[in-house]
Amino acid sequence: MKFFFAVALALGTFTAAQAQATFGVRGGANLANLSGDLQNEDQFENKVAFHGGVTLNFPVVEEFFSIQPELLYSRKGFKSNSEEYTNLLLQKRRREGSVDYNYLDLPVLGHINAGPLYFEAGPQLGYLLSVNNKTELYDGDGTRIASDKDAKSKDGLSEFELGYAAGFGFNASNGISLGVRYNGAFSDFVKEDLNFEGDLTNARHSVFMLTLGLRLPSDN
Repeated sequence: MKFFFAVALALGTFTAAQAQATFGVRGGANLANLSGDLQNEDQFENKVAFHGGVTLNFPVVEEFFSIQPELLYSRKGFKSNSEEYTNLLLQKRRREGSVDYNYLDLPVLGHINAGPLYFEAGPQLGYLLSVNNKTELYDGDGTRIASDKDAKSKDGLSEFELGYAAGFGFNASNGISLGVRYNGAFSDFVKEDLNFEGDLTNARHSVFMLTLGLRLPSDN
């Protein structure tokens, strides 16, 4: 965690030192789910969540290419589809509910401007702040299977996630931007699946973002 904030501080300090650096805020909606080589992958559905944070942008080639580090709170996760399935032990199971994985993400994006349009891509480092597991497990007869696991525990999960972000959008002259972005991961976030009977083995976060930004000051 200390390393994460040290990187964020170093990027912020470097960027702020640029004469033309611009500060901004960003927020919007997430459409989150899982990717990877998953067991019973049909059990995982998209979950609507949100993100928000701050941005710093400084030009490398004026009005064409810039570097933009961001520090974002981003909620990821999935929703269970409530349909019955058979686990690895050939037992009938059914899940209801959803799981929130709350991250602090640090993407460092290269921006290419093409008139009012922009394209962006770059690496992203994420830190898992907290978990909220709101799923319930039932057997084939509809009887709830009690769990002794802490619903907010990060046990068995990787705290750091190395990933990437890419997207495109529209920049208005008043400093407002609207974009679509995809966040993917290079690494699995589950070290040991303690809550989902092995179904989260090899799981990676997958997030589509609709994001609204405001640059301060604007060009006007």
